[in-house]
Amino acid sequence: MPPIVRNILAVIAGFLVGSAVNMAIISVGPMVIPPPEGVDMSDMDKFAENLKLLKSTNFIAPWLAHALGTLVGALIATKVAASHKMKFALGIAVLFLLGGITMVSMFGGPLWFNVLDLIGAYLPMGYLGGKLGGWKRSESD
Repeated sequence: MPPIVRNILAVIAGFLVGSAVNMAIISVGPMVIPPPEGVDMSDMDKFAENLKLLKSTNFIAPWLAHALGTLVGALIATKVAASHKMKFALGIAVLFLLGGITMVSMFGGPLWFNVLDLIGAYLPMGYLGGKLGGWKRSESD
């Protein structure tokens, strides 16, 4: 398979698998740590208002979803890419970071969570995914 095709597939696979991990954790999170009584997080019209009613423990699942989705997506991209593996891992991290920035700008949320999420869940996990995927400093990235 030509390297450019593998690299394109790396981005697609990393994004799709990372997004699937993210959504799985987001879906299961409220079952493990239920939101406060009367809070319906599926109501997108009241999503920003409902964020203000959540306890700090309710933000564990979203943070894990963002971090692990990015980690797995970067890992997959690193494994599939033919070259520039760390660049592809960090590219996946940037895609997920842009999604995180979009969510914060649209819905807000507690400042502590936004800072922790945007600083700790994307780029560090993308780098870690690249390292776990087998990238070595001696490579041409």
